Amino acid sequence: MYQINDMILYGTEGVCKIDSIVTKELAGEAQEYYVLKPVYSENSTIYVPVHNKNLTKKMHQVLSTQEIYQLIENISDEQPDWIENENERKEKFKEIMSSGKRSWMLQMIKSLYHHQQEQQAKGKHLRSSDEYFFSEAERILYDEFALVLNIKQEQVLPFIMNQIQLSQK
Repeated sequence: MYQINDMILYGTEGVCKIDSIVTKELAGEAQEYYVLKPVYSENSTIYVPVHNKNLTKKMHQVLSTQEIYQLIENISDEQPDWIENENERKEKFKEIMSSGKRSWMLQMIKSLYHHQQEQQAKGKHLRSSDEYFFSEAERILYDEFALVLNIKQEQVLPFIMNQIQLSQK
């Protein structure tokens, strides 16, 4: 069970702080809820029923600094496989986003980045669905990395690139 003030990653909402745990009456039955406050969307509040496994499985502890360094270090030099079929690719990307697995998200970002570069060389753009998954995965990871590393969100990509260069030396 999570505690008040825990920092978590919640689905595609990104980094949230557990502000409180409250009990609410619903249909004559008392239920406990985690009250989540998204860190980068201060006006939002999310209520997650404590005993709803489908919703609580979307809650993940934020990575530690060491885990972030490890994640970056483990980025493969290989170019990730590209799924040509758009519907299959959308389903795979939805699965990755809902899994909360940052290593998968990082690989997806890398795959989309390489495909974007190929498309730009042809004078083309990413499909809108690919662009959506690209920006959402970046937002979620960059928000988490910025919070944990105590840097600004716009400093995350240069930080990652610098760490990759250092690990290749």
